[in-house]
Amino acid sequence: MTLRRYLLLLTVAATAPLGDTLLALGMKQLGPVSLAHPTLLLHAIATPYVGFGIALLIGFFASYTAALSWADLTYVLPITSIGNVLIALLSRFFLHEQITPSRWLGIVLITMGVGFVASAKCHTDHDLAPGRHGSASGLRPSQAPPL
Repeated sequence: MTLRRYLLLLTVAATAPLGDTLLALGMKQLGPVSLAHPTLLLHAIATPYVGFGIALLIGFFASYTAALSWADLTYVLPITSIGNVLIALLSRFFLHEQITPSRWLGIVLITMGVGFVASAKCHTDHDLAPGRHGSASGLRPSQAPPL
């Protein structure tokens, strides 16, 4: 893996928890909103914390999509789980939320699982020539099983 791909995975792992934290912070400042009052929702989106949180989440989806273009879902999705660790840390130290010992234990288990996934190969080799695209199954049309 290249440094560029590691940076992309870091972006995937960091932007979602940061975006979610900013959304939570912004919404706690605004108070309750309802789908019955769309003007309040538009006002919420226009606030700096919520707006920047949404921008970070858009960045997350862009980087997540890019990562899925070269790595398997079974590799990328568990990497996003490290976001649970970041969310807990941001919630505890930035939002001043209380986290129970059982949640910290869950965070440790998630971190161990991400470690196992990160040490594995990130891409399943498909029998495709570079630059050629097969079907959704990764098989060339001539290799596709009969219907």
